[in-house]
Amino acid sequence: MALSDFKGRNLVLYFYPRADTPGCTQEAMDFSRLRSAFAKADTEILGVSADPVAAQAKFKGKHKLTVALGSDESKAMLSAYGAWGEKSLYGRKFLGVIRSTFLIDGKGRIAQVWPSVKVAGHAEEVLAAARALVAP
Repeated sequence: MALSDFKGRNLVLYFYPRADTPGCTQEAMDFSRLRSAFAKADTEILGVSADPVAAQAKFKGKHKLTVALGSDESKAMLSAYGAWGEKSLYGRKFLGVIRSTFLIDGKGRIAQVWPSVKVAGHAEEVLAAARALVAP
């Protein structure tokens, strides 16, 4: 799967830290729940993490997710979008995926960025922005 597969359509590209963790599961379930509403706004959804493909497939099956998931084990895409960087947890600093979302229009231009996502209500906020892209 490549970003070029979505050419001509709007795309929600969201980066999440790790499959099958509470926040990432909720985010993926929220986007899956709203998938038909995004489709009506001519918008596809792709979630990307550094997890291996097998972990992504297990995550998708376990939670019956309907959104596409991509694996970036090399972290090249994550780095290119600024979604790989230093994080801290309980005073410990480490490198990891920074939860962030990009709304890309059908011409491949970034229309909106959410650089530091809080999961609650996020999918709904992105849906509103996607609808605004196709509003007459």
